[in-house]
Amino acid sequence: MNTMNQLQQFRAEIDQFMRLHPQSPLGRGQRPSFTGLNYYEPSTELLFVTSVEFLDRNLPPVKMETSTGDEREQYRWGRVQFEVEGQLAELTIYSDYEGEALFLPFKDQTNGRETYGAGRYLDNHRPGLRRIGADQLELDFNYAYNPYCAYSPDYSCPLPPRENWLAVPIRAGEKLPNDSH
Repeated sequence: MNTMNQLQQFRAEIDQFMRLHPQSPLGRGQRPSFTGLNYYEPSTELLFVTSVEFLDRNLPPVKMETSTGDEREQYRWGRVQFEVEGQLAELTIYSDYEGEALFLPFKDQTNGRETYGAGRYLDNHRPGLRRIGADQLELDFNYAYNPYCAYSPDYSCPLPPRENWLAVPIRAGEKLPNDSH
């Protein structure tokens, strides 16, 4: 499992990317005053090792609406369950057709007040969503991140489908961007 030191190092690397990289979603005018993203304090309570219920990949793809009104196709890959504050939570993980690029968009009870209103993501291209066995995943919500459309209207970001709207708060990962307060 990821240590808190690894998390802090990863967050520092993301902040540097946001401030300096040409592909940062921040506009050139935003970068000089950028001091870093807002994060919840790390929480081991929101790090889970969970079994995956694999879903039928032969089903038609889900057409996810995006922040700009477009649609993106994703396939249901699997479903996971975990407990937050004594309540059972369930999320669907999506993927490309091959089942290699895993994507977990979600909304929770912090959206719009503490976190970005349209939801946040985990995926297997970053720490936070990692296969650790044939049918197990590590979910570390400390790595939950805002889509780029939280920082710029120039991006089209998938919106979490209704089945991934949680009735519990996920107080981990990125919070609202600085200019959203």
